[in-house]
Parts: sequence; structure tokens; C-alpha cells
Amino acid sequence: MNEIVKSSDLGTDMPEFTNGAINLASARLGARALYSTDEFFAPLERMLSDEPAVFIPDKYDDNGKWMDGWESRRKRVAGHDWGVIKLAMPGRIFGFDIDTSHFTGNYAPQASIEAIFMEDGDPDDQSDWVEILGKTDLGPGQHQFRTIDDEAMRGRVWTHLRLHIYPDGGVARLRVYGAAHFDWDKVEADQDVDLAYVFHGGRALAWSDAHFGAPERLLGPGRGVNMGDGWETARRRGPGYDWSVLKLGHAGSVSRVVVDTAHFKGNFPDTCDLLGAYLPDHSGGFDEAEIAASENWTPILSGEKLQMDHIHEYGADAIENNGPFTHVRFNIRPDGGVSRLRIYGNKA
Repeated sequence: MNEIVKSSDLGTDMPEFTNGAINLASARLGARALYSTDEFFAPLERMLSDEPAVFIPDKYDDNGKWMDGWESRRKRVAGHDWGVIKLAMPGRIFGFDIDTSHFTGNYAPQASIEAIFMEDGDPDDQSDWVEILGKTDLGPGQHQFRTIDDEAMRGRVWTHLRLHIYPDGGVARLRVYGAAHFDWDKVEADQDVDLAYVFHGGRALAWSDAHFGAPERLLGPGRGVNMGDGWETARRRGPGYDWSVLKLGHAGSVSRVVVDTAHFKGNFPDTCDLLGAYLPDHSGGFDEAEIAASENWTPILSGEKLQMDHIHEYGADAIENNGPFTHVRFNIRPDGGVSRLRIYGNKA
């Protein structure tokens, strides 16, 4: 049996720009590889996988060693390789993780990144790309975080990226940390919309535990595809309960809530609560004092009993307060997994 070596767990050792951000280059959310100059050893699309890169020592294919990422052949002519990806959604970008895990003697020594915004279609040879990350040195077998320091660039919205590697080599994963952009001006005041949806700008800001799955997955598209596609905490062996604090894409009043425990059967929470707060001037993360204060936010749902693998819908008769709210705190008691959380309402 082939031994599988996984890339190291980042744990809590993450730079500040990743706090509350989502990966705009997530294949799970819909990011796509469009074109690369060369992918002889490994395709560009593999670089967008949401799972940590793995190394399987004895795995080979027709072109040589199988690698979990994008890898071009050794370049014997002038120039360098590059690839184009379409982001999962339009968004503002704060920074990157250019991960060369398991690429040691074959990693790309340098990289740069360009971006473009397109209302429709995909870029071509005449497209006007903008460099947002200048040429930067990379090292072998490691996560390499690079931030965008230019505030003007951080404020712009992009739809596509072009990753340049100099002159050739491999990149295991590209994570693009940022925030989704959604044009709320196009939403009517009385239109029913999911205020927490990740494509509408919803984000997870803080949580008690994310051992098996991050809370941002609660806000993803569709129903969960399996038990790994949701927020799941470790088994709690002491007192207390688990929770996550979410920022809505837009301030709004809540008309109905959906809690979906799809695929969670022996590990769904017993009950859940939903609390809300109106904090229009708060756009960043939460410190310990603010998290403690969130325990006393306004109740929206209280002590709702949950079932396994089930869509729970709560309408006006169950909602205690409808807001408006900008943030919510989702409590699960005592622990477990939830696939999706939908918070429908009207924008404020």
C-alpha cells in the first residue's frame, strides 16, 4: 500500500490578513483553471483543491512522478510559465498562500500574480492585466504567505488571476484570501435573500472549534456533498458548547432561518441557538471581550431541537427577534456538525 504524506497542518499559525477571509480560489466554491502554458507533470486545476496537498512516494503516471499541485516541465528555452484561474466569485483580495508543500527539488523559485475584473467572459491575449503581487522568491516545501500592502489594490474587485512562475516548476496550492463582492444595490428592499451566503459576502469571523470542518462551509452553495462539507467540531469532553460568530453580507432583518444537518447522523448537535447584533461599524475580527459579549446578543432562535440529516426550517412563528442585524452568533449544544446555515431576510 502506498504511504500518503500530508502537508503540515497550519493550525493557528496564520497571518492576520487571513482572519475572517475566504479562499476565493477554492475549487469547492467554484474556482476554475482556465489555461496554463505547460502542465506536463501536473494540471493547473489540481492547485485549486481545498484539501491539503499530499505526497504519495510510489505513485507515478505516464509522464513521471505524480504530484499534488501544478507542475510544468523543465524549461529549455527562454521565458517562463503561467496559468490563468477564474475566482469562485468576484472579490477583494488581501493576500495569498503560495504553497510549495512536497515540491522540494522541483518547486518554482519565484512567482508573481496579476489580476483583472471582467463583467462577462474570460480574459484573452488583449486583456489588460494589473500586477497585484510583484516577483517574489519562493522556497521548497512550505506555505508562503504574501500580503497585498497597497490599500488601493486591496479595495479593488477582481474576477480572474494570472499566476506566473519563474522559470518553471511546481506549486502545490494557491490560496487567495479575501472577501466576496456582491452588488447589493441590485437587491430590492423587499426581496427575500440569504444574508449570510458566502457569495453575498457572508464570512466566519470567530469560532470555538473547527477540528473537522471550518464554519465558513456553513455559508457555501447548495447542500453539503458529504460530511466533510460543513462545520464540525471535535467531541466535547467537558462543560460548555460550541459556537461561531458570522458577519452577514449586508445588514438586514431576518424572516426565516434554515439549519441543514445533511450527512450528519451520529454526530449532529442536540440543539442550536441563533443570536444577532447590529454592529454597522464593526467590519474586522472579534477579540476575547467582544466574543464574551456576543453571548448576550439578541435571541433570534432559542433551544431548537435538531435531527440527523435533516433540513430544519424556522419561519416567523419561531423567530423571536428579526433585527436588523449585521452579525450573528450560531451556538450548537454541546458539539457536532451542521452542513448549512441560511439566514433569509430583507436588506436594511
